[in-house]
Amino acid sequence: MTTWILAVLVLYFGQIYFTALMYLPSAGLVRLAGGRDVLPEKGRLALRADKALVNMKENLPFFLVPAVLTLVLPNVNLGLALIGAQLFFWGRLAYAPLYVSGIPGPRSIAYGVALIGNLMMVWALFGG
Repeated sequence: MTTWILAVLVLYFGQIYFTALMYLPSAGLVRLAGGRDVLPEKGRLALRADKALVNMKENLPFFLVPAVLTLVLPNVNLGLALIGAQLFFWGRLAYAPLYVSGIPGPRSIAYGVALIGNLMMVWALFGG
């Protein structure tokens, strides 16, 4: 489980830096390296990247709590929890680029896969 927790955290930090890079075309490297007091308007892709990042921030606690609890609680169905963590990771990995690209149907499917993974981890806590 520790591997999947770390993988999701790497994905989260990668998404943070990817979102920051989306400002590069409109702001330029010099402005991004500075204080960022005044930035130009965000382009469509930067706005979508921001929204995808906010969504990741909202969902991350719902992954981390059951994932960490599987490490400390007894009688957890670890196999189910690991499959759930993997589904969460792969769903979230697909979600961000689908959100940025503006493809709504597959984006919702990717979100659903991650959500099912979360629910599986919660179910595993109860011995599922």
